[in-house]
Amino acid sequence: QVQLVESGGGLVQAGGSLRLSCAASGLPFSLSGMGWFRQAPGKEREFVAAISARTRRTYYADSVKGRFSISRDNAKNTMYLQMNSLKSDDTAVYYCASRPILSTGSYASGAGYDYWGQGTQVTVSS
Repeated sequence: QVQLVESGGGLVQAGGSLRLSCAASGLPFSLSGMGWFRQAPGKEREFVAAISARTRRTYYADSVKGRFSISRDNAKNTMYLQMNSLKSDDTAVYYCASRPILSTGSYASGAGYDYWGQGTQVTVSS
């Protein structure tokens, strides 16, 4: 049974930082591309960042480039999202997701992911 469990969300002031974690189990984590998405109230889910399995190539939404950093620790089956210089627009529920092995679809499309976590709330106060 695949499980993705996010943690690290919370309330932070604008300009502050948070680090999200996604602990994975039940899947070949080191072979799986991983991603972060977010959904704000009244808005559609949007891509935030992703990291490939072998080369650890990273992908970012324009809105977070230079502020967020995605990484993974395959020994711990865990993915991270370091979020700096947070803005009120970053307020959302953040979800981690895993991709099927050998998936060739866009990392920015939610359709390219087959398992999702339950989400963790990030609230940025201005």
